[in-house]
Amino acid sequence: MDLTLYVWRQNGPEEKGKLEQYEAKNVSPDSSFLEMLDEVNEELIGDGIDPIEFDNDCREGICGTCGCVVNGVPHGPQAKTTACQLHMRQFSDGDSLTLEPWRAKAFPVIKDLAVDRDALDKIIQSGGYTSAYTGEVGEGNQTLISKPDADYAMDAAACIGCGACVAACPNGSAMLFTSAKIAQMAVLPQGAIEAAERVNNMTEAMIDAGFGNCTNHYECEAACPQGISVKFIAKTNREYVKALAK
Repeated sequence: MDLTLYVWRQNGPEEKGKLEQYEAKNVSPDSSFLEMLDEVNEELIGDGIDPIEFDNDCREGICGTCGCVVNGVPHGPQAKTTACQLHMRQFSDGDSLTLEPWRAKAFPVIKDLAVDRDALDKIIQSGGYTSAYTGEVGEGNQTLISKPDADYAMDAAACIGCGACVAACPNGSAMLFTSAKIAQMAVLPQGAIEAAERVNNMTEAMIDAGFGNCTNHYECEAACPQGISVKFIAKTNREYVKALAK
């Protein structure tokens, strides 16, 4: 198939960017989205043009670094799929694709489609951990956790931190990411001791990083490649109220 690409090109956070047109010829429907970009970059390099800069690492849908906006949708049109696992059979011959970076105040553009997502790391550093000394590895059944609580925590822990929720939110909110990291420990005994401190610190870090407020658009859940539910936002709000009461 042949495609027309309109790709955002920008040399840095202080530079002005613009969409530039490129042609992707003879694209295999079985190739992944990133493989298609690799082929386009080979052509650009051969013509003496700077290749399109984009983030990627595992290419297995695990790390989430491959994120970009395809035709206005973070990670592209296929639900619960990262860009690296998006295959070109989702598109048709002759389609035009517009590729943009995550759009958020907290995610400055490094170059082209690559953005700086250190703001998410700062949220984790502020409280997304437990500091209890564990000593030697204990028996697996030493701390009993109910199946519903374990399942709930695992569902929250599925977040890969790609930032699609931020890119999809009209407010640029990181509430879904933050709430997943808070909720996964809020129901576990290991996270109970620091629960109030955690929710306060991580919420403040989210605000300080420049993310917007959550106004319940639900675009975050729709764009999340792991299907993280907005129920974790409700859980975080309850944890925050409990922390204020304490």
